[in-house]
Amino acid sequence: MVSQFLWVIVPYLSLVLFIAGHIWRYQRDQFGWTSKSSELLEKRQLRLGSLLFHWGILFVFVGHVMGILIPEPFYTALGVTEEMYHVIALAGGIPAGLAAFVGLVILFRRRLTVKRVRATSSTGDWVALGFLLVVIASGLSSTFLNIDSHGFDYRTTIGPWFRGLLTFRPNPAYMETVPLWFQIHILAAFGLFAVWPFTRLVHVFSFPLRYLQRSYVVYRKRMPKQAEPVNRAK
Repeated sequence: MVSQFLWVIVPYLSLVLFIAGHIWRYQRDQFGWTSKSSELLEKRQLRLGSLLFHWGILFVFVGHVMGILIPEPFYTALGVTEEMYHVIALAGGIPAGLAAFVGLVILFRRRLTVKRVRATSSTGDWVALGFLLVVIASGLSSTFLNIDSHGFDYRTTIGPWFRGLLTFRPNPAYMETVPLWFQIHILAAFGLFAVWPFTRLVHVFSFPLRYLQRSYVVYRKRMPKQAEPVNRAK
């Protein structure tokens, strides 16, 4: 019963909140659909932290797609052995995870120590940062604890379980042998998805596609006003 709740009900409940929450937010709060940048309040830490976090999380996302959504037989057909895949995953995953984690710590410290940034922070900002810290920290811990090439293989457990969620045929039995750190990582990720629509994280889906259709804005240099001739009486 507990396994059914954690690995079937919780994921679907989180995904429902994720989708319905974005629809509700877009309908009710379009003007708040923004990253609410605090760049004017502090730039140096924001620039470094944001750069590390966004690039790191991008490569982390690609790694998760390659490891969870793509089945193991696909790699076997390409001649990629388990040891080869493990080395590739560690070589790409650890630097990306560390970059995302360090960047997030910088952003968290900035929000905590810069008075003007802290004063403009909302509850949603702290909740989002808290979930992100738990997700990334638990993910890194899972990677370091599973650094042995003969350790836990998530492609034969977490992968099939997650793909089963997407096809509405989840099998919680896959998750019974998953190590604790991986379970914490997954549950924290679903918690993040549940609160996502109600935080500034919605800006991830704000692609400026309309700018591609906008007409050019022509800027003309302001010409100095010519002085009027002065008529001098003789």
